[in-house]
Amino acid sequence: MSWSVSEKPAGQERPTIVLRPRMVRVFAYITGVIVLGGMIGGALVMPSFQLGGRLGLVAVGVLIFLFCHLEASVRLVARSRVLEVRNVFRARTLEWAEIVDVSFPMGDPWAHLDLADGSTLAVNALQRYDGKRAIAAAHRLRALVQERGEAPGTDLPAF
Repeated sequence: MSWSVSEKPAGQERPTIVLRPRMVRVFAYITGVIVLGGMIGGALVMPSFQLGGRLGLVAVGVLIFLFCHLEASVRLVARSRVLEVRNVFRARTLEWAEIVDVSFPMGDPWAHLDLADGSTLAVNALQRYDGKRAIAAAHRLRALVQERGEAPGTDLPAF
């Protein structure tokens, strides 16, 4: 989980907080490079493949690498007025008032946002594979929801 904060001078908007997974990013890029390298190597070494087959093999490798990049690029950006959640295939921007709570159910691979309309939104940026860092980030996000949302601070159960 990597955290970055862009600070503003005092008296202006609150800082922007960016949360990203750590382990998933590392392994996604490693996997993508290995698969792409293997596909390129296979395309060069296989003597029985025609040009179309070789290009197809490289194209499959590129597509797998692009998917690994999408998996590695998930993030959560907490701005002063909105929360931007970018998952693998979809990005969503939420007003703070739309978020009721943050949950990290045992056994689930990532955290969830409980929304005011009764639905939930998975947050792939907070992954259980990051261990205590992910739990700390979920607690930090919950504190931001209580601070920036409209709902008054209530005692919420621990993760």
